Amino acid sequence: MLIILPPSETKRSPPAEAPTVDLDALSFPALNPMRQRVLGALVETSLQPDAQRRLFVGPSLANEVARNVYLVDVPTRPATETYAGPLYQGLDAAAWSPHAAARAASEVVIVSALWGALRPADRIPAYRLHVCSRLVGIDRLEPGWRPLLVAILAEAAGHAGPILDLRSRAYQAVGRPAGLDEQTVTLRIRPAPGGPPHVGDVIAKRMRGEAASHLLASGANPDEPLDIADVLSTRWSLEIDQPGVRDRTWVISLQSAR
Repeated sequence: MLIILPPSETKRSPPAEAPTVDLDALSFPALNPMRQRVLGALVETSLQPDAQRRLFVGPSLANEVARNVYLVDVPTRPATETYAGPLYQGLDAAAWSPHAAARAASEVVIVSALWGALRPADRIPAYRLHVCSRLVGIDRLEPGWRPLLVAILAEAAGHAGPILDLRSRAYQAVGRPAGLDEQTVTLRIRPAPGGPPHVGDVIAKRMRGEAASHLLASGANPDEPLDIADVLSTRWSLEIDQPGVRDRTWVISLQSAR
């Protein structure tokens, strides 16, 4: 099984003391040339007068844009500690059992606009870069990452799957595992009967993180998409849609709590 996670725009502040980022120590070293290129372009972009526009951020995040300039000197945390948005709150990696943490080390990949692909323990600094940013000298990031990540993710999946892809469409655009759509599951979160008609984005993201942790904590070793549904059904009511014209992947809809 492979679980693909998005990054988080919200990140924890750097620790007071810790090692700085070491590209050679990150997983998937074949990505290092592109990582170096994007890192350099991000630093250059963050120095520009129009940096906030290029990075799609407002004035309140000016300090984070300024920090981008010094990323190679910023203390790091493991990726699952650096990312701090709702999905990672639901993931709650700090509470993983040794069994779940060991599974995550080989079964979880985080796709990032800056780093390409990471494993949970890879140490990275807090940074500000959305996948839709327009960097000096690169412009769009998707075309640069896609040829690399389709192969990296397929290899991480073992060329067989199953795969649980919890990314938004924007982050799926940087690369999907080549040739494995029919072994891939995406999650939708639907409202509970009698509850509010819509599920908020924060709740949906948190539930996706909870679903990933639930799979990692289980003793199951899914061999196909329906096995993922079986594990999730022990905690949530769900519906399953097979790959079709609209969705090339399996879609599991989880019911939120009221």
